[in-house]
Amino acid sequence: MKQLKTLFIAIVMFFGAQSVSAQTKVGHIDVSALMSTMPAMKAAEAQLTKLKESVDAEYKKLVTEYQTKAAQYQKEAETAGDLLNQTRSQEMQQFGERIQKYQDDATKSLQDKSIELQKPIMEKAQAAIQKVARAKGIQYVLDSSMGSGVLLADGIDLLADVKKELGY
Repeated sequence: MKQLKTLFIAIVMFFGAQSVSAQTKVGHIDVSALMSTMPAMKAAEAQLTKLKESVDAEYKKLVTEYQTKAAQYQKEAETAGDLLNQTRSQEMQQFGERIQKYQDDATKSLQDKSIELQKPIMEKAQAAIQKVARAKGIQYVLDSSMGSGVLLADGIDLLADVKKELGY
């Protein structure tokens, strides 16, 4: 009798858990696809491209100046004295360090600008995703972008609804 009672409780708990999990709605959205279609993201990418081009132009200018000086100093090395050659060597080393620092600072600046530009766009997309998911009664939304870890996305795809919510 006691075993029957335990079995009955286990069956009730099993089916109760099944009905609870059956009520949970899960949706998915390819956030990368959403972000790439947003006009604000395209504008941000254009702004970053323009900034990167100006940084690259300045970097190339510094490298050309370095190479020109290096060639000139190498050509004059035999006729210049040891003290002058040593001074020029230190100058070239400092110039190389300055170029490296410029490149490091520019890379960090570009990353910071990218984050600054993308943050409000991502927040807007996230708000739209939450609004659409709540309207559809979905409790969990997974990112189905390539490499996100989602192996199967047979649930409700929210991409079209979120685009509509955002106005495109």
